[in-house]
Amino acid sequence: MIKFKSNFFYGWVIVVVMATISFVSMGLLSLNFGLFIKPMGEDLNIGRATFGFAQSAMMLSSAISSPIIGRLIDRFGTRLLMPIAATITIFSIFFLSQSTNSFQIIIFFVVMGLMNFNNPGNMFTSVPILKWFVINRGKALSFVSLGIPFGAIVFIPLSQIFINVYGWELAMIYIGIIGLLIIVPVSLIFLKREPEDVGLKPDGITVENVSSNIPKKSQEISFTFRESLKSFTYWQLIVIFSLHYIAVGTIALHRIPAFMDRGLDPTLVSISTAFDAVCAGGSAFIMGFIISKVKSKWIASGSFLCLVIASIITIYAFSFWVMFISMAIFGIGIGGLIFIQNYMWAEKFGRENVGIIKGSSFFVIMLIGGIGAPLAGYIRDVTGTYVTIWWVSVFILVLMSIFILFEDRKLKYLFNFFIRVSSK
Repeated sequence: MIKFKSNFFYGWVIVVVMATISFVSMGLLSLNFGLFIKPMGEDLNIGRATFGFAQSAMMLSSAISSPIIGRLIDRFGTRLLMPIAATITIFSIFFLSQSTNSFQIIIFFVVMGLMNFNNPGNMFTSVPILKWFVINRGKALSFVSLGIPFGAIVFIPLSQIFINVYGWELAMIYIGIIGLLIIVPVSLIFLKREPEDVGLKPDGITVENVSSNIPKKSQEISFTFRESLKSFTYWQLIVIFSLHYIAVGTIALHRIPAFMDRGLDPTLVSISTAFDAVCAGGSAFIMGFIISKVKSKWIASGSFLCLVIASIITIYAFSFWVMFISMAIFGIGIGGLIFIQNYMWAEKFGRENVGIIKGSSFFVIMLIGGIGAPLAGYIRDVTGTYVTIWWVSVFILVLMSIFILFEDRKLKYLFNFFIRVSSK
């Protein structure tokens, strides 16, 4: 079996690859999709609710496929799965650029969702890192997160430039081509399934040295999928992140066209959106280095509170600098939660079955969380404003900032008692 020198751990190559793919994915109708809503809606004469339904349809299809994708990553890794998923996603974007009605838009978003490639909980870039690292897991996730701000700096302004110069249809095609030319070859050349495939253990420990000399921090217990289903923590995280996606879904997608509706220049909106992603990446990067000193629940709670503050500012943002500040704080909160969602599943349940555990949780999270975007779009189409639904989202985020800290032993006891009774 191949063994690498002790001073070189191939896991860091995996980190660079995943950071590169995160970088490119910023252009694949991820954060930049909001820039396309206004021109598409005006050209095709469709309301905002359509884009909300498209986003939710993608989340619904992601929910259906997440457990399957997670199990496949556990078993086969991402070397072949990554380029396949990316290719289908990008070709869906090509077809989306030729859409003429709401039905077609929703269908193509469904296909993208099934691939689970450009959604907020991209398992293709996070699960492999969880498998390659234990001791340095936080730092590895931090470096992967750097792909987000660099991708935003490049692809969000680039998307707006392409829209201004070529129109939204060609803008989608050109950015899709860039993604295809980078993701597919990089994945096929460099990706490997897990450290054991190259004669290593997580963090670069050689197989020969696997003994009592391994640091205790790397000797984690891995839950089976069935064991995770019986734990209070599994369902607590599902409730928290499901409601989080509902709340964020009402704001993250719709704030961009809302700012344009308020008369703010689309180019300035795109710059602010890019800075949002820069703050998100910077936030996630910092979290990876403080996770060893600060409990994950406190990082999560603080991130929720950042989203609360940013959402309130968004409601009152009618000038560039207020919008810019709201985007920056929103990015800090989102970055913290992106990091925590990736980190917590492995922290709580181990790395061996993290793909299926995380994938199964996303089945519920995406299913419920998909309500937010179309609901906000519908309310805006009917009332002409997002303000009411955004205040509801603020209330939800405040509750989640508290619930993530909740560790009542009696409640855990009652939950575990219910599980034991129901399983008999």
